[in-house]
Amino acid sequence: MAGLAATLGRGAMSNPLADMEKPDVIFCIGTNMTETHPVAATRLKKAQARGATLIVADPRRIPLARRADLHLPLRVGTDVALLGAMAHVIEREGLVDETFLAERTEGWERLREHLRAFTPEWAEGICGVEAADIERAAIAYGRAERGAIYYTLGITEHICGVDNVQSLCNLMLMTGNVGRPGTGINPMRGQNNIQGAGDVGALPNHFPGFQPVTDPANQEKFERAWGVRVDLQKGMTKVRALERAGEKVFGMLICGENTVVSDPDAGHCRRALGSLEHLVVIDIFLTETAELADVVLPASAWGETDGVFTNTERRPQRVRAAVAPPGEARAEWWIVSQLAKRLGAGGFDYESAAQVFDELCSLSPTYHGLSWELVAEGRHQWPVPEAGHPGTPLLHIGEFPRGRGLFTTPEYRDPAEVTDEDYPVWLTTGRRLAHYHTRTMSGRSAGPEFLVPEEVVEVHPADVAAWGLTDGEPAILASRRGSVVVKVAADDTSPRGTVFSSFSFSEVPVNVLTGSGYDPITDTAELKVCPVRIEPA
Repeated sequence: MAGLAATLGRGAMSNPLADMEKPDVIFCIGTNMTETHPVAATRLKKAQARGATLIVADPRRIPLARRADLHLPLRVGTDVALLGAMAHVIEREGLVDETFLAERTEGWERLREHLRAFTPEWAEGICGVEAADIERAAIAYGRAERGAIYYTLGITEHICGVDNVQSLCNLMLMTGNVGRPGTGINPMRGQNNIQGAGDVGALPNHFPGFQPVTDPANQEKFERAWGVRVDLQKGMTKVRALERAGEKVFGMLICGENTVVSDPDAGHCRRALGSLEHLVVIDIFLTETAELADVVLPASAWGETDGVFTNTERRPQRVRAAVAPPGEARAEWWIVSQLAKRLGAGGFDYESAAQVFDELCSLSPTYHGLSWELVAEGRHQWPVPEAGHPGTPLLHIGEFPRGRGLFTTPEYRDPAEVTDEDYPVWLTTGRRLAHYHTRTMSGRSAGPEFLVPEEVVEVHPADVAAWGLTDGEPAILASRRGSVVVKVAADDTSPRGTVFSSFSFSEVPVNVLTGSGYDPITDTAELKVCPVRIEPA
């Protein structure tokens, strides 16, 4: 969101999911889409079947890369070098859209000068992708009548995550691939309501509707609506809250997140939560994080809840309770409201999810034309600025929310930690098709457990032999923060010198190893790059 908002003025997917079938050239980077977004990925498969060119940049030969017309196997953490070199080639070959640059962008001349150093040959020495392939990818995207970019956490979970996103924006802006069907820049959200969480203000720097907390006009607006004084200062991110636990933060409420499994540097995370005076967890199961809590408040699951999800294409959709919550479980909105009222806060006298949503619509410019009744149809994509508005499936037609699209000049920098004699192997992490996130739900289902009953570390077969490992036997995987024991799986998906494991299994807490650095703008952890050593257990 931070990279897109600064460059374009809005941090969201620019095109609807239906547009995934329309590009001439599809550029996927940092997304294992066929495993993490398998339904949406079927649309890209349709586009490819109709003749679209698929370019995939990923360190590993994931299933999506095996389908690609061109795979760019870059070294983990070197995206800025690759993307800068692609921009260099597009400029060199005269593939920029001069009319679009003049009418809708700013900062182009500064970027043009910046790109002179980003030659494909220079980038090859950093990211390991052959210069000729970088040129092929750049020319294909630059020549496309409809070029579309798709990315996920493989781009953002780095110390340079914002730089990575803005480098992608540069490619889009210089070719004018925006504001039309089958184009755009499209982050695929990591969970089903991530977009909705941001929309309603679950951010340290925005009120609902992405209205900055530092704007006095917004302060006045929300003080009037809520009847309480609001703070003009930005809040702290979760990363900073955990750092200050026991010193400046003494109580914490965690709702619907298995923090000690999904967060980086899991040892630090456990210590931080243990230093709190009071920890409350709201969840549907007794997760590893809930086990640490002083109080656990049982939440209702999605099939037991009335509410709204807003998905990756900015489409709010009603969720309807099919059954009543079991036992003492209650909807999260009700639990939070009760806590607030008992702490003496006014304005939480909600009697239904409908009242909560209608308040959001009254305060958020992007939802202003919606209501509980309208969202039941699921046909609107925000922004819906006024009643009767049909919604906005396609963003950035004619003008960007910030006016002109802004070119930025990201510099390449190495990951926070690099390999050395003690930790000579690159570890990258991700998800698996059969399991979801930390297995809070899928780990309690017989089907996924049958398909993937345990975690493994994927090691290239040549490295298995060279490092004295044995396929199917346990190994010790260690970083500067800790170690785990995990079974070896000989697999040529990852290149030599790079290993892969998911963070889903608490029995193999891979995030004990990660957490070497954070993006300075967003505090996003560098989960995708971690130097490790591996040896037989």
